[in-house]
Amino acid sequence: MTAAPGEGGALRERVARLPDDKRARLLRQLRGRPYAPQDEDSWFVRYSAADAPGLRLFCFPYAGGGGSVFRTWSEGLPAGVELWAAQLPGRETRVTEPALRQLDPLVESLYEAVLPRLDLPYAFFGHSMGALVAFELTRRLRRAGAPQPSRLLLAAFRAPQLPNPNIRIHHMPDEVLRTVLRKEGTPPEVLDNGELMRALLPMLRADFELCDTYRYRDELPLTMPVSVFGGDQDVRVSRSDLDMWRSQADGPFRLVMLPGSHFFLHSSQDLLLAELSRELGAAAARTEEGERCHD
Repeated sequence: MTAAPGEGGALRERVARLPDDKRARLLRQLRGRPYAPQDEDSWFVRYSAADAPGLRLFCFPYAGGGGSVFRTWSEGLPAGVELWAAQLPGRETRVTEPALRQLDPLVESLYEAVLPRLDLPYAFFGHSMGALVAFELTRRLRRAGAPQPSRLLLAAFRAPQLPNPNIRIHHMPDEVLRTVLRKEGTPPEVLDNGELMRALLPMLRADFELCDTYRYRDELPLTMPVSVFGGDQDVRVSRSDLDMWRSQADGPFRLVMLPGSHFFLHSSQDLLLAELSRELGAAAARTEEGERCHD
């Protein structure tokens, strides 16, 4: 059973009604608990349930984001695509859990959680940190001999073999983090909301540490089609950074630049979903054709 989207909203409302000091103290206490792996069903939220799904799309959010980033996407995707979003510790329905600071244990937990849901053809989409997670989860599944995604859809993260050109920021003062977030396109109404930022910064620091401490390991390129998307005004991830993903693909490769900053998945959501629909629709059609031939 997956967590219903409404559960996260109810929890956030209860936490939001607490006085500022009690809310801050509660979050500090809860985040101070040692990490304990949760039930596999807590790791993914299903946002659409087609009657006869032909393909599952698993989405992985950017640093600081929760599964609800993708809540409205089902309206822009082809019928028959079942939408699932990863819900990582420390956010939304899992706000009481500490966020993970290292990629390997996160990928291992996601691997265990996604395995039971691979009974249909599927694709991965990841944005920014989520792209790195989707890439390493795909390689983890390959090493295990598990079914592979039919497509890998990645956005707003430099190719993983490239050195990180940016300074490590997870240990920097709050103002430095705010400056980085502002340059990346985080809305001013979020950055200027002190209460919201106090709640977000611990999770963001954990996610930045996860990316800052990532170490790439050589493996063979992936064989499924790989498509990479970028924002043409992204100041941290350039077109050339994205094009280097080409070396990770032993099959078809596409690079698509869309209008917008690092968070173009919001400002250009319609364009991005149109691109994804074109790819997922083709994949679903081939799946249905294969099933008819098999019958």
